Amino acid sequence: MNIDRIVKKFQESHPDEDTTVLYLAYDFANEAHTGQLRKTGEPYIQHALHTAFILAEIKADLPTVIAGLLHDVPEDTDRTNKDVQKNFGEEVANLVAGITKLGKIKYRGIERYRENLKRMFLAMTTDIRVIFIKFCDRLHNLRTLEGLPPAKQKRIAQETLEIYAPIAGMLGIWRLKWQLEDLCFKCLYPKKFQELEQEYEIEKKAERNQYFQKIKTELIPRLKEIDLKYNIEVRFKHLYSIFQKMQRKDRKFDEIYDVFALRVVVPDINSCYKVLGIIHTLWKPKPNRFKDYIAVPKPNGYRSLHTTIFGPESKAVEFQIRTQEMNDESLYGLAAHWYYKSKNQNGQQPLWVKEIIDIQKEVSDTNELIKNIKLNIFNDRIFVFSPKGDAFELTEHSTPIDFAYAIHTNIGNQATGAIINDRLGKLDQELKNGDLVEIITDKGRQYPNRDWLKFVKTKRARDRIKQFARKGPLENIKRFLPGIKPKK
Repeated sequence: MNIDRIVKKFQESHPDEDTTVLYLAYDFANEAHTGQLRKTGEPYIQHALHTAFILAEIKADLPTVIAGLLHDVPEDTDRTNKDVQKNFGEEVANLVAGITKLGKIKYRGIERYRENLKRMFLAMTTDIRVIFIKFCDRLHNLRTLEGLPPAKQKRIAQETLEIYAPIAGMLGIWRLKWQLEDLCFKCLYPKKFQELEQEYEIEKKAERNQYFQKIKTELIPRLKEIDLKYNIEVRFKHLYSIFQKMQRKDRKFDEIYDVFALRVVVPDINSCYKVLGIIHTLWKPKPNRFKDYIAVPKPNGYRSLHTTIFGPESKAVEFQIRTQEMNDESLYGLAAHWYYKSKNQNGQQPLWVKEIIDIQKEVSDTNELIKNIKLNIFNDRIFVFSPKGDAFELTEHSTPIDFAYAIHTNIGNQATGAIINDRLGKLDQELKNGDLVEIITDKGRQYPNRDWLKFVKTKRARDRIKQFARKGPLENIKRFLPGIKPKK
């Protein structure tokens, strides 16, 4: 790896940026790491270069790529973070300091694991770009594990699966998540990895390519008829994901049917729906296998049209239809999102990051903090709509009461019923992604029902119910009963 490759890769997504500072950062890091070797025997500067290159691949901004080049300088050389700040400014120095503070995360039992998760959460809420750098640093470390003793290799792989990969998924950086997981899979389960690789990558490759060609032969002429620019890609399920599905559903490899999908990338949203129409006229769609994540994106921002059809030879094939921007965001997550929005990263934190900040303010105990974050943040999310068309993000299995409090505290306190998709529903009914919900209220009602605590799922709803239920009529009566003190 050399600095010219990094600059070229960075310029692909940032053609108007002045890249002179990248060369300066390389010279600074190269001089600082002079004489240092990695366990593999290669010069240490290679690790910094590879980390920066991966950052450029995910469309990270200039300060982040610079920090990738410099991330180990204060910790492993005689240069300090003050030297970094003097030469490259406060923003880069803060990113490098964030990596240093994050430290070397190591899996040493459940207590150490929780402490390290806490550190990751803190780093994310300060500046998520610190986590981007840490992920890219870890990915290159996994690619060069051979220089370490076997026991240490397995420890690094295990902690990556436990800590890094799930958070990469939450950030939507699927390109990194898949690579991290497959490298860990290869290290931890080498025989299983080799067996799957043999079946998936070698034995089935020719058969798959032949089948893709049949589909393209039918689809491409129809796309040309409407004079549409397009790019057709093949998306393969990564090996660790296949392994997990085989384990979870107790299936053999040949019984896993969604190991690949065809991806059609087009210029704009209107073209996405045109391509969908063409595909459905060519082949019969499979019932209940159509998802419109453009109209209703996933909570992590993922957008695409998904449909499964019965293709040639009646084989089930999934199509994913999206724009180039959607495709980049699906691979690179928040890094690509910021790149397209051209806004400051700190202003683009998603809702769940803000929720982590709120929880950290309220909970000081580490065990309780992790429990709260896992329960309230790392659950799957759904979008529910109001009659006005406003979308509200909730945790999976949320109820109309959770939805009511997401709108406004008064709506929650006064809720007496719910209309779900134009039908009368129950207040404890589980909501689904895309539901249209109207809350029925009684303005004469001032206080929530404490029994709602038995079924609500969101932290906001629980907190508001506890807060206002204390003020209810029962608590006022207790003030006049001897020997009973009202709750404060």
